[in-house]
Amino acid sequence: MKALILAAGEGTRLRPLTLTRPKPMLPVNGEPLLVITITRLRDHGVSDIAINLHHHRDAIMDYFGDGSRFGVQITYSHEPELLGTAGAARKLADYLDETFFIVYGDVLTNLSYSALARFHHQKNAALTISLYRVEDPTQVGLVGIDKDRRVMDFIEKPFPEEVFTDLANSGVLVCEPAILSYIPPDTFYDFGHDLFPRLLAAREPPYGVPLTSDEYLIDIGTLDKY
Repeated sequence: MKALILAAGEGTRLRPLTLTRPKPMLPVNGEPLLVITITRLRDHGVSDIAINLHHHRDAIMDYFGDGSRFGVQITYSHEPELLGTAGAARKLADYLDETFFIVYGDVLTNLSYSALARFHHQKNAALTISLYRVEDPTQVGLVGIDKDRRVMDFIEKPFPEEVFTDLANSGVLVCEPAILSYIPPDTFYDFGHDLFPRLLAAREPPYGVPLTSDEYLIDIGTLDKY
């Protein structure tokens, strides 16, 4: 399988730490978070990885090169103008020609990519979202699933009276190339704000898989969480 790691954002909520580097390059236990993400993907059989770039792109390219030092092959996708999480995938439609992971670059997790992919294939899904439980549901994209784990509801950063679950989009997805046809080219497009609602409206609901009890996920996108 292939993967796209989203690393183009400016990390404004992490300033001043991100003034001179992208947030996936912030150190975790002495090495950039991006090293941890790439290594875990590699250990689960992902050898072809794309990374989208915008903010301080040279910091990532100079560190990782072609990826061979880390046992993977890296393809870079520079975005002069940010395209959003889904727009970044659409730009790489020719590259993402088989089942692929999407991994948000500010996610630290030990989840099993292999198990998530197995579930995705067993369900013959077009898109599968890994889910985690959050303390403040108003700050994330909430996902409601049925007993078969089909996504029935999705709302991005709801008001308190709109909260219906504590399950949220973790920022780790498994996708089929077919979902890219729902994303307009050369347009800012977001998975949460745009693509998930469009799939639900088209009666093509994704699946959602909560983390197991021995898996963790930390979104380090703010100073407090980092």
